[in-house]
Amino acid sequence: MLRVPQRPEIPLHTNGSENDIRACVTKRKISCGTMSEDGRTARNVLLGLMKTCRKLGLSFYRYLGNRLRVPGAMPVPPLPDLVRQAAASA
Repeated sequence: MLRVPQRPEIPLHTNGSENDIRACVTKRKISCGTMSEDGRTARNVLLGLMKTCRKLGLSFYRYLGNRLRVPGAMPVPPLPDLVRQAAASA
């Protein structure tokens, strides 16, 4: 609480962090988990990408189409560049 006056961008709650993992927990409960460690890793990577794209205001499917080189997909800059740009503008 003492950092709030010095750093007003620090939230006073953890709702953002809890919302980030909510989709993962719901999916795990519905599907009863994954069959393998590789499946768990793939699910976590894709959910992380989806959350990052949502926070950046970028369509996940547009990003994925560009990375998978789908014909006619619109160009998208690399995700680390977009994160840096968002951090610099905040």
